[in-house]
Amino acid sequence: MKRKKWRQLVNLIKYLMIIGLVFGLSLMILSLIVYQITDNPEQEFERADSVPALNQQIWEYKPLVEKYAKQHGIEEQTDTILAMMMQESGGRGNDPMQSSESLCGKIGCIDDPEHSIEQGVSFFAWIYDQADGDLELAVQAYNFGPGFIKYVREMEENYSEEAAIAFSQNMYEEAGRDSSIYSCRREEAEELDACYGDIYYVSSVMSYKEAIEMESEN
Repeated sequence: MKRKKWRQLVNLIKYLMIIGLVFGLSLMILSLIVYQITDNPEQEFERADSVPALNQQIWEYKPLVEKYAKQHGIEEQTDTILAMMMQESGGRGNDPMQSSESLCGKIGCIDDPEHSIEQGVSFFAWIYDQADGDLELAVQAYNFGPGFIKYVREMEENYSEEAAIAFSQNMYEEAGRDSSIYSCRREEAEELDACYGDIYYVSSVMSYKEAIEMESEN
């Protein structure tokens, strides 16, 4: 009887040892898998979250953008211009660069995509030159108008988001807040009384540019 109990005890110990070994190996494998997945998670996940989706239609317009950018000597800014197109219209409509206002001072005078791109690239090339190559200043001026460049230079500054907010606030105030023709595009802008143009235009365009560059590499 004692021998039988002893054998049962030995078998139980062996069984527990096998279970422990299997559990330990499983835990080790699981730890390795988790480590591979979560290696530098913040950097990878933040990068994925910060890159917006693109409308694939913009790639159809890339040859036209390159053509007119080359004519104006800013071919290296092709991705920037495509990113502005994404911010302006998502590449949709007959005026994908929303360049009617820069041509005739009102919306809707351009109804041909190539004409829109030709005018948009021409206008951007001009303000890029006015901004002395300050890309962010030129991008924001595409949205605000060339008066923003003058405003920043009079302040003896370069582009900053703070300068964009201050300019928007001034323009919105001068237009009369209650009767202004301008409407806030973002809740944050309304809270700041900065409803002239888009105060976060540059950050949005640069996010699209990053997405375009990433897709171009793939």
